[in-house]
Amino acid sequence: MPDISLTTVLFLCGAALLAGWIDAVVGGGGLLLLPALLLGVPHVPAPQVLGTNKAVAIVGTTGAAVTYVRRAPVRVPVRTAVRVGLAALAGSMAGAFFASGISNEVLRPVIMVVLLGVAAFVMLRPSFGTGEAAGAVTRARIVTAVVLVGGGIGFYDGLFGPGTGTFLVLALTAVLHLDLVTASATAKIVNVCTNAGALVMFAYQGNVLWQLAAVMAVFNLAGGMLGARTALRRGAEFVRGVLLVVVFSLVAKLAFDQWY
Repeated sequence: MPDISLTTVLFLCGAALLAGWIDAVVGGGGLLLLPALLLGVPHVPAPQVLGTNKAVAIVGTTGAAVTYVRRAPVRVPVRTAVRVGLAALAGSMAGAFFASGISNEVLRPVIMVVLLGVAAFVMLRPSFGTGEAAGAVTRARIVTAVVLVGGGIGFYDGLFGPGTGTFLVLALTAVLHLDLVTASATAKIVNVCTNAGALVMFAYQGNVLWQLAAVMAVFNLAGGMLGARTALRRGAEFVRGVLLVVVFSLVAKLAFDQWY
């Protein structure tokens, strides 16, 4: 592990705590965690930064998923989430395979337009995701969730990445007729699957700073569990507000990366 000052470690731990909270509520914690790592350890090769990010994130995501499953007032569709997660794992591997042939300069504006469309939809449809989660869903919707949500968003995650958790929450809400809180819980289980697959590959390649990751993971776990409890306590309207903040933050970050 590179020589890191105590101030930097404290900064990274604080970022991990806040990222865990954001990710548990509505996804998108990587928008904070990954840039914080790039800022805190600027001389570390990118693969090690990405691997360390996954090692930290999987702990907080797992803690949030467990908290949701144990404390949610409605049943979280765990079996469906695992199926979507396995499809997302396969999709992310395929996306990573094709990533070298895609220009970020072309892809970023497309994603920004999509995100602005998402924000407009959520703002114009105040009732979206605020009702009770549907009971049983049809087999066709489950297949759609596995193929399009799992495979499609998983592919995007491997190809590009930013905002994957947010896209999962929105897509699961729309396809499976879940409320935003239940969709957040389901998305966390999917994220555990995708993070696990990526972490295995990064660890095999020796691209994880385990000591730093272990320290940050403690704070990310605390943030994830706290975020899940906050979402369950405050309800779908609160999650909807956080969702809009995260979407606009993501658009701002992508715009900054594109033009500055």
